[in-house]
Amino acid sequence: MNTQPTLTKEGGTTGDPGNSQSSDGLKAGLKNRHLSMIAIGGVIGAGLFVGSSSGIAAAGPAILLSYALVGAMVVFVMRMLGEMAAARPSSGSFSAYADQALGRWAGFTIGWLYWFFWVVVLAVEATAGAVILESWIPAVPQWGWALIVMVVLTATNLASVSSYGEFEFWFAGIKVVAIAAFVVVGFLAVFGLLPGSDNPGAGFAHLTDAGGFFPMGAGAILTGVLMVVFSFMGSEIVTLAAGESEDPQRAVTKATNSVIWRIGVFYLGSIFVVLTLLPWNDKSIVEKGSYVAALDSIGIPHAGQVMNVIVLTAVLSCLNSGLYTASRMAFSLGQRGDAPKAFARTNARGVPTAAILASVVFGFVAVFFNYWRPDDVFAFLLNSSGAVALFVWLVICLTQLRMRGIIQRETPEKLVVKMWLFPYLTWATIAMIVFVLGYMVYDGGSAREQVVLSLLVAALVLAIALVKDRFAKASKAEQK
Repeated sequence: MNTQPTLTKEGGTTGDPGNSQSSDGLKAGLKNRHLSMIAIGGVIGAGLFVGSSSGIAAAGPAILLSYALVGAMVVFVMRMLGEMAAARPSSGSFSAYADQALGRWAGFTIGWLYWFFWVVVLAVEATAGAVILESWIPAVPQWGWALIVMVVLTATNLASVSSYGEFEFWFAGIKVVAIAAFVVVGFLAVFGLLPGSDNPGAGFAHLTDAGGFFPMGAGAILTGVLMVVFSFMGSEIVTLAAGESEDPQRAVTKATNSVIWRIGVFYLGSIFVVLTLLPWNDKSIVEKGSYVAALDSIGIPHAGQVMNVIVLTAVLSCLNSGLYTASRMAFSLGQRGDAPKAFARTNARGVPTAAILASVVFGFVAVFFNYWRPDDVFAFLLNSSGAVALFVWLVICLTQLRMRGIIQRETPEKLVVKMWLFPYLTWATIAMIVFVLGYMVYDGGSAREQVVLSLLVAALVLAIALVKDRFAKASKAEQK
């Protein structure tokens, strides 16, 4: 039996903690341990493992400052989002808040752009996972592995939200344990305290012994920012998932308060270990990947295969969360009349089946394009979604400027998480994001192409939103 959800005043779920059915038709099937691990694992994408070596090669040890700058920006954005999500938990998260604070056009535009971003990510991650699996079992072709991975995770998401939570709990758990172990073992090796280590234990000497801390100049920090900014996308997933938890406000508050140490340990900590174990210009960092090279320097046997298992786990985690996130955003858009009504219907298990299937179908189409026309069609899809992360963060900032006043007027008792130094730090974060977008255009190459194509897609979606809004107003006027 399908249920037709109704949007609450806050645009999200209501009910007491422990209530298994939320008022919007979704089931509160995510447990506290699921939310905790989604929050921790959300900031650890496959990009951290795969893309960090190119950042190190471009900026040297100064890449740490690039990670710190982007990390600070994400912390501020998450604090703003946490403020709104704790007060008004919603499956549409920032899209629903933009709808309320900035207008229907804003919620429509950023919601569909975010959905587009994640369905393209599905294709990227499915292909990355297929490459690893094919290297292990070459009898199954790469496209076959991509299909198997997509089908399995689609089935998981269709089963129930608790199935998604359970899979993500274990996927994220493996990532967290792996990086935590890497940081601990790496620090022991850095100071020569790891028994049997092949690393000379040079302490912090490698941070400056190959051309200084800024071997490529201070300007390389900004180049590094462009290379690492997109590996942080996913931090906001916990605010969408909170709407299907037993106690959304507590889950969001906890996730928001812990984002600083999560970024500090998993990003800055692990990259710091790599840079202290090896000189930044060691060829193995680019040839093998930063983490494999670091593990090899310690003397960990079969480091490449160990890291392949961890990367595959990160890929599956990203796929799992990407499908969940895209479907919940489609569900929220359906709720608000900005997508087909079928997207807003849930089955007896509280699963938005149509929203999941629509998301995965586009993902399958993108996977097909990745094999059929990788250099033009798929490259366009990839580049046109490339700057969406920054657009999302910018909208979150602009929305929070307005939502603070709305919450204070309507439900001041729910303002349990507050943005620091409001509104000054919010405006400073907006300036940081605009600067990064501007530098991407100035830097040229693929960065400029990503911004330009993403802006074109955003303009198209915005035009559709404005036309839709005008027709809706004209229809209301005729009815009167």
